[in-house]
Amino acid sequence: MTAPAQPTAPIDGAALLDEVEKYHRRFNIFPLEAAYVAVTLWDAHAHLLDCFDATPRLAFLSPEPASGKSRALEIVETLAPYPMVAVNASASALFRAVSGMDARPTILFDEIDTVFGPKAGENEQLRGFLNAGHRRSGVMYRCVGDGSNQQVQEFPSFCAVAVAGLGTLPDTILSRSVIVRMRRRAPNEQVDSFRQRHHEGIGHALRDRLAEWADRVREKVDGAFPEMPEEVTDRPADVWEPLLAVADAAGGDWPDRARAACIEMVTASKADDKGSTGIRLLTDLRDQVFNGIDRLPTIAILDRLNSLDEAPWADMGGKPLDSRALAKMLREYMTGDNKPIAARNIKTGGSVMKGYYARDLYDAWQRYCPPPAESPLLPLPPLPASSEALSR
Repeated sequence: MTAPAQPTAPIDGAALLDEVEKYHRRFNIFPLEAAYVAVTLWDAHAHLLDCFDATPRLAFLSPEPASGKSRALEIVETLAPYPMVAVNASASALFRAVSGMDARPTILFDEIDTVFGPKAGENEQLRGFLNAGHRRSGVMYRCVGDGSNQQVQEFPSFCAVAVAGLGTLPDTILSRSVIVRMRRRAPNEQVDSFRQRHHEGIGHALRDRLAEWADRVREKVDGAFPEMPEEVTDRPADVWEPLLAVADAAGGDWPDRARAACIEMVTASKADDKGSTGIRLLTDLRDQVFNGIDRLPTIAILDRLNSLDEAPWADMGGKPLDSRALAKMLREYMTGDNKPIAARNIKTGGSVMKGYYARDLYDAWQRYCPPPAESPLLPLPPLPASSEALSR
């Protein structure tokens, strides 16, 4: 007679995530406490990918080398299911790997700046792969066959992706990402040196336990709609929904920590995000150029834009923004009458010049720009008593 199977011991999901976070803290210095929470939840969500409609990209970015990006990706590699390290891999190789392997890989893309950096070109195929694979329904279509015997075949591209690189990423990828802005370690910030031969076994043991825990909570997570913080909506909500579902399944203090981290990191990403170049242009026109003026000649607009110190307009591909480029960018947006924004005649003294009217831009300002700062200028400090006497 066969002995009955012994019930397996329960796995404390919260304690397991605590251990994964501790493992990251041993080798990684992240700029925010919230980043440890986010990255730990991302590690776990990769083991539950089929439970979600979307998967956020994890992006370790920094302005300078030697900021810990590659090390962070190495630690994620030891924890992720079926990691596939890709450096300069083509889009074709990646989507064939995702659709052709027995198990869906987790793609880890180091030096992503070599793909999307200023000297790398647009690389639209890879951008398309990363964008399409964000959602479960994402596929890539390619012609397959010999010679004239070609057939269109779809390749599923849904998979977890973590990247590391210098600078930034295309807007379409950033908006689908949990972004960790890495920095060089300060002298007082110390971590253990990661030695793959000695330490990856610790990560693999945690990875195996994450996989076992994921199998046990899969039914609980599948189809779950976690409660989102009120201030997190639209695309950021899509990004964070799988991570909050994992936190809810783990229990303990992770649901509260996850929502606090969600609010903090979404708020930080909005502060860092200047929007697309077009939105940046609209915002600068509203806040820095027109700023209450009802019309301005094009020459005056360009002079003001190109003099903004922290704006990109003085160096657009090696030359300042000109009237042709300005017109091309603004033509993409509509007036309140649903006509493309275009330069019109402006009478100045005895002459007529081409320029733009604030009322033509108002509808685009309302739809695309963030709310203006309530007090763009700090108040001047009070004069000392001696200065007040002199000013009378």
